[in-house]
Amino acid sequence: MSDTDKIGGQGGAGAAARVSPWLVTRGGGLLSALASVLITMVGLLFITFIIGRVMPIDPVLAVVGDRASQEVYDAAYKEMGLDKPLLVQFGIFLQDVVQGDFGRSNLTARPVSEDIARVFPATLELATLGVLIGVVLGVPFGVIAAVHQGRWPDHLVRLFGLFGYSMPIFWLGLIGLVIFYRQLDWVGGPGRLDIFYVDMIPSVTGMILIDSLIAGDMTIFRNAVHHIVLPASILGYYSLAYISRMTRSFMIEELGKEYITTARVKGLSEGAVIWRHALGNVLIPLITVIALSYANLLEGSVLTETIFAWPGLGQYITTALLSADMNAVLGGTVVVGLCFILLNKLSDVLYRVVDPRAR
Repeated sequence: MSDTDKIGGQGGAGAAARVSPWLVTRGGGLLSALASVLITMVGLLFITFIIGRVMPIDPVLAVVGDRASQEVYDAAYKEMGLDKPLLVQFGIFLQDVVQGDFGRSNLTARPVSEDIARVFPATLELATLGVLIGVVLGVPFGVIAAVHQGRWPDHLVRLFGLFGYSMPIFWLGLIGLVIFYRQLDWVGGPGRLDIFYVDMIPSVTGMILIDSLIAGDMTIFRNAVHHIVLPASILGYYSLAYISRMTRSFMIEELGKEYITTARVKGLSEGAVIWRHALGNVLIPLITVIALSYANLLEGSVLTETIFAWPGLGQYITTALLSADMNAVLGGTVVVGLCFILLNKLSDVLYRVVDPRAR
């Protein structure tokens, strides 16, 4: 073998030695993250399954009715697999969920997965606008309160946030409808659109704002904005109160650190010190706060959807629960839990993007 071949072979071995640990580390990290998600999902499914079994609602009666004979009841009981051991039932449930099968809704007589695919975009649209309002207003409010700690801007922001925390969201929704819809007629009433515009554009994403833009129908877009602005503002106010409070807390701690004093001594402008350096470091924990706020809006918009007759996931789960439709309740609960898990993992990814030290 020539000297060149030896050198090339040694170089290739050296490169492999350098690359292999990196690949192993990255691969191990991805496998660990995937395993964490899978374990969490199995735990969520198990808890959801157990809750569905211990609730004082007979799923058989929900199917056959309370006037069915004992023979019909027993046949339905066996057909639903309720005569099998609990672990076997969970295994069947887990296999069905993996295939995207949550059973059939007793209320709509359609597969639960189809119902969720139909109603979830409405909740996603409402919660997304709500969290955007919370972030766009909550972060600056929190920064201003921290910079003016103990002075009137701080007291005003804290009072504004405290009011958002203290007032029940259903009460704010009702008051908003009375003032802005009934009295002032500034916003649209309950529902996503006026009845005249329902089903006038093809559903591409299920979110009317986006679908109307795709269809190029600005009349329906304006009508959709007219209807969504009030419920989104109510949810945005709730999100704003939480985000501004956490931003204020993070910023007060950050502004007291030594590097902030050093930056000011070096002659950096106050705006650069606050908005570039302090807020830049605060973004790391703030990402998790925003992700959790978003997940809470996806899960907690039940009352808002009920008050505004918003045909979303929250209203779907509530109606299913009142009708003892356990397949729909369990399917909706699993979707909400999956949203929490995915948003939590997304915040971990963004954390590494924002902070190179976490890589």
